[in-house]
Amino acid sequence: MKCPGQDSRYWKPGAIFTAKCPECGHNVEFFKDDTTRKCDKCGHKFANPKMDFGCAAYCQFAEECIGTLPPELLAQKEDLLKDRIAIEMKRYFKRDFRRIGHATRVARHAERIGKNERGNLAVILGAAYLHDIGIPEAEKKYNSTAAKYQEQEGPPIARSIMESLGANDKLIEEVCDIIGHHHHPRPEEMLNYKVVYDADLITNLEEKHKEKPIDNDRLTRIIETSFLTESGREEARKTFLNK
Repeated sequence: MKCPGQDSRYWKPGAIFTAKCPECGHNVEFFKDDTTRKCDKCGHKFANPKMDFGCAAYCQFAEECIGTLPPELLAQKEDLLKDRIAIEMKRYFKRDFRRIGHATRVARHAERIGKNERGNLAVILGAAYLHDIGIPEAEKKYNSTAAKYQEQEGPPIARSIMESLGANDKLIEEVCDIIGHHHHPRPEEMLNYKVVYDADLITNLEEKHKEKPIDNDRLTRIIETSFLTESGREEARKTFLNK
């Protein structure tokens, strides 16, 4: 069965249209299911400007359905993936709003730090949303939320979630690696890990500070000695010291 959105029997007027080539301005004819077309005047190849990628942005079978995916769609696919991971995290935690809120705040800090550090946001945000996903299973098995149990139980659950969303193997492996030791930095760490670690540290400090205020001198010492990236330190300064 062909996807109805790509089946010409369901097309309406406007399914065939022209678009100006961004290089030379020549009119190029597109069918609505074309992902790209080549300008017959200058030879420039460009993406369909009207294509509604919809499910293709996250479906693992998209390339089989509509052909080789252009770079624009690959970027959109990773962008939508992080949003769907956030949804699945909320579904997994159900009514545990404290942990949902914690993961969401970590992701917010991680996105800002990751952009400044030029990390891979798909990996960073996937790990940020799922870093504590092992806690419910740790509580069930060991009656404990200790870091070692979170790190032990988290990766298989995170892998299952990401596989169901069609994430690629390389992304899954790196996210699971981060989750599997997110409290325990190794002597040498990749940038994406450092970003998630710093974002989690800021969020944990925020929660402790809310329960029992930490004086500025101590906060300054923590910021200067405990963070793994300069952008993480700057994010912490903005969060705690520049208010």
